[in-house]
Amino acid sequence: MSDDKNINPVADPGPLGLAGFAMTTFVLSMINAKFVPTSIALTFLTLALFYGGIAQMLAGMWEFKKNNTFGATAFTSYGSFWLSLAAIIILENLKLINFGPDRNIAIGLFLVAWTIFTFYMWVGSLKTNNALVFVFTTLVITYVLLDLAEFKILSSSVPGGIMGLVCAAGAWYTSAAGIINSTYGRIVLPVGPRTGNTKPVRHAEMKINSRAKA
Repeated sequence: MSDDKNINPVADPGPLGLAGFAMTTFVLSMINAKFVPTSIALTFLTLALFYGGIAQMLAGMWEFKKNNTFGATAFTSYGSFWLSLAAIIILENLKLINFGPDRNIAIGLFLVAWTIFTFYMWVGSLKTNNALVFVFTTLVITYVLLDLAEFKILSSSVPGGIMGLVCAAGAWYTSAAGIINSTYGRIVLPVGPRTGNTKPVRHAEMKINSRAKA
């Protein structure tokens, strides 16, 4: 077998990971914002397992192959987030776990932990591009609003749901930019560089730009 690394290069997994994240976030946020009946609340479950969960984790594994620490950490972690959230709901429905009257505290603690992780990922995103900064900024705000709702500081999940829809829209846009710009071979949907690089960004890769210094 040839050792030539240029043979069968790994395609950009970013658009897949972002799409899985966006779609699952959109469906759950529609529920949190109470734009759909509560009777369909479990609609997001299969998405959380397969598209937001497994597909996004696979995107993270491919980012490792591309030596992209930021993208690999983001996609693998948020894929795990959706799988973990789905597991909580499934185990509750199977009556294998029961938080009782403290359920809001359990879910709140779960979300606070993810808020902390998302905050430092947001800091990292400041060295990527404007589209990803928008995604992570709105995601941090979404988590904070949902934290406050779970701990009953806010009376409703609606604010978090609405912000989640904004975040999903940003993630879908960034995913679309990665697909459309690469297939058209030119910038159709700009994502905006942030590191002083004047070269137009064609791909919305979740990768931190670095500069070598003497």
